[in-house]
Amino acid sequence: MIIRSMTIDDYDQVYALWSGIKGFGIRAVDDSREGISRFLQRNPGLSVVAEDNKAIIGSILCGHDGRRGTLYHVCVAEKYRKHGVGREMVSEAVSRLKKEGINKVNLIAFCNNLLGNKFWRKEKFTFRDDLNYYDLAISEENKTDFVS
Repeated sequence: MIIRSMTIDDYDQVYALWSGIKGFGIRAVDDSREGISRFLQRNPGLSVVAEDNKAIIGSILCGHDGRRGTLYHVCVAEKYRKHGVGREMVSEAVSRLKKEGINKVNLIAFCNNLLGNKFWRKEKFTFRDDLNYYDLAISEENKTDFVS
């Protein structure tokens, strides 16, 4: 297994990975090829994939605004879970953010994502109950579909 930078050429495999994970939220516009291309261009070299025999088995979209880093769509194919793949990808993404001068990383995990929430606590991410998270959908096209 190797951890490497994600490129737009990985899109089809990454999208297939996302589509195979029950409960995964995919946004119509943000997660389109064009949306991911825009994200990767804005955050060059920060997003990572895990690859085994040329098959993508995990991914993290990683970016920052100059102040805070954010991890999006962190996932590992089910048959590769509990083998350190997620931990290695997170470590690599955080290391890349640190090289950019970023000192804090945040992420969002759905409340019903029990496996993910357990993972983040184990990885020493702090659950925040002292703030509220809000968002505003400014594009009606950009709805979230959940994989069933």
